[in-house]
Amino acid sequence: MTLSTLALVALFVRDVFSQQSPGAADFLRFGCSQLVVERADPLVTPGLNPSPHTHQIVGGNSFNITMDPYTIDPPKQSTCTSCIYKEDFSNYWTASIYFQSPENGTFKKVPQMANGRQNRTLLEQDGGLTVYYMRPFSGSNKKTTAMKPGFRMFAGDPALRSKTGTYPGICHRCLSKADRLMGGNGAPCDSKDTAAFPSSPCPGGIRATIIFPSCWDGKNLDSPDHRSHVAYAPGSGALAGDKCPSTHPVRIPQVMYEIMFDTSGFADPKYYKNGKQPLVYSFGDATGYGAHGDYLFGWEGDALQRGMDALGNKCGSEDCTSALKIQSGNDAIACTKAQMAKEDVGSNNWLKELPGGATVTFE
Repeated sequence: MTLSTLALVALFVRDVFSQQSPGAADFLRFGCSQLVVERADPLVTPGLNPSPHTHQIVGGNSFNITMDPYTIDPPKQSTCTSCIYKEDFSNYWTASIYFQSPENGTFKKVPQMANGRQNRTLLEQDGGLTVYYMRPFSGSNKKTTAMKPGFRMFAGDPALRSKTGTYPGICHRCLSKADRLMGGNGAPCDSKDTAAFPSSPCPGGIRATIIFPSCWDGKNLDSPDHRSHVAYAPGSGALAGDKCPSTHPVRIPQVMYEIMFDTSGFADPKYYKNGKQPLVYSFGDATGYGAHGDYLFGWEGDALQRGMDALGNKCGSEDCTSALKIQSGNDAIACTKAQMAKEDVGSNNWLKELPGGATVTFE
């Protein structure tokens, strides 16, 4: 995506949860441009260079293979962030998607694209992903407590290959051409979405969604599985109300990712026959059920708490300049870093195998 295709105005976004009518002041929503695409995962495989599979990473440029909380302080050690909010040096990453040619089995990385606003313009990001920080959409108590330095968590399960055991809030939406600039309307992970990859061509792209837990035990910044210290709030899905279980009593801002994959070049119906589809995650998952995301907190000072506290008071999803500092889209896009282990990840060339050699599995 070239800069000429990006909207070069302030960040004004649309309410994607129109079916739930939460109001514009219930969440922050902003774009983060691509920092780097590489085989690195300091949460699951810290210190391993390269890690087993490719990730797309955004946020502060202090990102490295360890992100040791005792030696790395992202706000102090980052010199820039690829996110639109200048005080957010957190890191956010997910697995990449590849197209596998039915003809010869080679792989090409599916490009990412900027997300859309309600006014049918694009967010200021070159690829990357869209980040949400949400407070409860229901209930009388909407207060949230921002995470602490060193906090990190994981959502999803890369080992899943069937609907059994799938996580709430991990889903894919198939977009038509008409949906492209809107990014798709409606609540995330509703009836329009599937936990698996779409089974038909998506000429407007795929909107992948990852919703993280919203309750914390209040003690541990991490846990061995990167999940046990957090929990989803009670409810029928990932987006719950203002209650938390007694084991995890602290309600934190609920983090959500939207990743826009440009599948327009891979939407020929001939690729979708006999119940098969040609997409595969970088760790070898051809079902889509194993989609997952990693989060590492890195907001400067009390910035995130200020932003969440200001929601509803001249601060909402479209603009929180009353509480937070916004940088230009050009500055966010310019924040990049080199791969730590240089390799061709298939952005421009066809690869004989997935980076890291992951085996493609269908079940």
